[in-house]
Amino acid sequence: MPVTYFRVRWPDLTESNCYSPSSVVTDYFDAGQDYPLDEFMRRARLALSEASERVRAKYGYACTAAMAELEAMESTARRWQAAPGASVRLIGFDC
Repeated sequence: MPVTYFRVRWPDLTESNCYSPSSVVTDYFDAGQDYPLDEFMRRARLALSEASERVRAKYGYACTAAMAELEAMESTARRWQAAPGASVRLIGFDC
């Protein structure tokens, strides 16, 4: 269950380094791909929830860092919820 960092570019062209306790995020995203904001967040929720559950299965508790990362992403994404055509680019992974 290797820790995986992934870099995203938000609609305003700012970039964030994001954390996942598991490489499962690579099953949900492709490096260099643009995603409509809603689709990006749908995938992020699934990926980070699954990653957190993998931690629970192995250690007996959920990964609070994964959930904190998701909360930060949700907060950032809210800025563009009303922006038509807003998209997020998954720049790449660092496993």
